[in-house]
Amino acid sequence: MLAPVRSVAAPYAAMVMDARTGEVLHSRNADTRLHPASLTKMMTLYIAFQAIERGEITLDTPVRISRLAASEPPSKLGLRSGQTIALRFLIRAAAVKSANDAATAIGEAISGSEEAFARRMNRTARAMGMTNTNFHNAHGLTQSGHLSTARDMTILGRHVIYDFPQYYNLFSRRSANAGVATVRHTNRRWLDSYAGGDGIKTGYTRAAGFNLVASAQRGQERVIATVFGGSSTSARNARITELMDMGFQRAPSRATVRRPQPPEAMVAGAAMPGKTVRVSGLVSRSLRPVARPIPETLPDEEVLVAAVETDVIEAVLGEAVESALTEALATPDVPPPVATLVSTAQPAVKPRARPFTDDTVVVAAAPEPTPTITAEPQVITRISTSGGRHWGINVGRYNTRYDAERVLLKVALNEMSSLDGALRRVVQNSGGYDANFMGLSREGADLACRRLQARGTMCFMIGAEG
Repeated sequence: MLAPVRSVAAPYAAMVMDARTGEVLHSRNADTRLHPASLTKMMTLYIAFQAIERGEITLDTPVRISRLAASEPPSKLGLRSGQTIALRFLIRAAAVKSANDAATAIGEAISGSEEAFARRMNRTARAMGMTNTNFHNAHGLTQSGHLSTARDMTILGRHVIYDFPQYYNLFSRRSANAGVATVRHTNRRWLDSYAGGDGIKTGYTRAAGFNLVASAQRGQERVIATVFGGSSTSARNARITELMDMGFQRAPSRATVRRPQPPEAMVAGAAMPGKTVRVSGLVSRSLRPVARPIPETLPDEEVLVAAVETDVIEAVLGEAVESALTEALATPDVPPPVATLVSTAQPAVKPRARPFTDDTVVVAAAPEPTPTITAEPQVITRISTSGGRHWGINVGRYNTRYDAERVLLKVALNEMSSLDGALRRVVQNSGGYDANFMGLSREGADLACRRLQARGTMCFMIGAEG
């Protein structure tokens, strides 16, 4: 295997940012326009995630590989012209192996051509505030005018983390199944050596040198650091480690997270239709309906109905009750009307509990004090109803338990119908923390996965732990 060509002429630039707030903690030549190399693929993947979320394409969409994509130079997956492969495998290859043929195929699948996709990349970059970036391709191979800065790439990395947390675990996978091959991460040495490191993207060309946008999380702190123009992989990793350490020293232990505003998805220069609803006005007051006029002479029943409609029923009833009471007192031989009985009745006596015997006679009496009933201790037995609910689903592997639990909660809220009754479980292993939903039937797990995949969430079925 040939050793990588060392780059000695590439200018150096760097940026360190507190990812939670966007505060710049350190910069050097951060606005110098340089060749980004494969850092470009962060934008390619960002737009792929965006297109999935918008329903333009799905993870399972079959992508036909063009002659252009197949002819891209290494690093590549080795795709052949005319071959068909699911989009999910192209995303894994571009994120983990930094495959150029996969990146080109993603761009063509979403926008129809590399040129159209580059225009969308530039529109998205402008919407993010990446003012010194210009893209010409989806992979980052050296091309005249294809330039960016350390500041802009740091901004882009922050958007990847916060705008699509459900996909961010891709950038920390040491290996991944890319359909036609298992690919290995281009930055696994740094990820394995730096505590909390979980991404994001490497890049190298002779013109660019060794570039890296990296992120790490320790507790509630997250730092992003970017390096342009490293002279070798080891020199780049050493420098990014120094920048990361500087970032964690300077970043406050607690800070309010101010997420970046996601850019609006753009297609052919215009916003995607049917995605934004704007309220044109608000109701400022609600007028009470005008009461209907009441004729001077109406039958008794009509008077009552009219009284209800004009909010004077209480006055009518009040006068009726008062008149009935006066009449009853003046003529004691006449039974009092119903209204009088209601107003003068004694408190109701609570009947005895059933059963009654045939000769039981209920006699009105003064209410007896209610005896105090001492509750006997109860033994509650839960009967298992799981039956065949021995299946589960996995929605990603994360570097911290907090991240895994956060994703589980988000997915559970979004898919309450299909995940009803499922148990959220975080399982730690050597590669990180698996976010699982357990206690599903096989059919339920399959349905939940298909629904999640349709919404753009990566998911696969798992059997119960034995």
